[in-house]
Amino acid sequence: MKIGVITDCFGFGLPVATAIERAAALGFDGVQIYATTGSFSPDALDAEAIKSYRELLKSKGLEVSALCGDMGGHGFQIAEDNPARIEMTNRIVDLACEFGAKVVTTHIGVIPSDKNDPTYKVMLDALTACGKYAKSRGVTLAIETGPETADVLYGFIQDTEGGVGVNLDPANFVMVTGQDPVAAVKLLGKHIVHTHVKDGVMLKRTDPKIIYDHFATGGIEALNVADYFKEVPVGTGDVDFPAYIAALKEAGYDGYLTIERETGADPEADIVLARDTIKKLAF
Repeated sequence: MKIGVITDCFGFGLPVATAIERAAALGFDGVQIYATTGSFSPDALDAEAIKSYRELLKSKGLEVSALCGDMGGHGFQIAEDNPARIEMTNRIVDLACEFGAKVVTTHIGVIPSDKNDPTYKVMLDALTACGKYAKSRGVTLAIETGPETADVLYGFIQDTEGGVGVNLDPANFVMVTGQDPVAAVKLLGKHIVHTHVKDGVMLKRTDPKIIYDHFATGGIEALNVADYFKEVPVGTGDVDFPAYIAALKEAGYDGYLTIERETGADPEADIVLARDTIKKLAF
């Protein structure tokens, strides 16, 4: 396995090039980069900019572990929004190919547990279309774990026509659904193409749909998440990382363990802690 870091975790607003340099200085193998808006998006990158970033990454000995294609909102739950979202996702897949990345990650909304729910078909049609295009380009569109349990996500992926996998975030399971990440790995194993290294605790159980609906309409500020869950430095929360890493190995996973730290007074110190903790377990 390799260790990566999300560039935005060094500080939102920090230039991507600067974050790449920080990742290299800290000895990471790769970086995951947000690619929906801003300076590293299909709308912003021309051929010359792509070449410049490729040269920078190569000079620093870094790969792109994945691009993040998360567009926020309700994901792919709203039929009339999906043509534009599918088009943008496909453009991000094309951008991933420019950097040799084989994965694009995204939140897709809340998958209904009832397959007869009309929203299930809306989401399935969209992800099937995106997955087929990604597969044609040698890329996997990886759904980030979050609002649904592993069995619901597994069934949904089985209903697509390929090109759709999993970006497994163990903290999202622990904080929101109460799902055991080790059990999730055992079920989702062959579909896992990318992972996040993040830790957290659930403070109060609630319907995950309530949480994600609040995020969709107003962002994280729209809900006092401190009432429900808390993201904490790796090794201090409820993710059993020794068991989790062991499960990934048993499942044959050999991809990236990409560190994500979205909060905290000193994110870079927490990133270093996560790196050191994971190195002891994965290598």
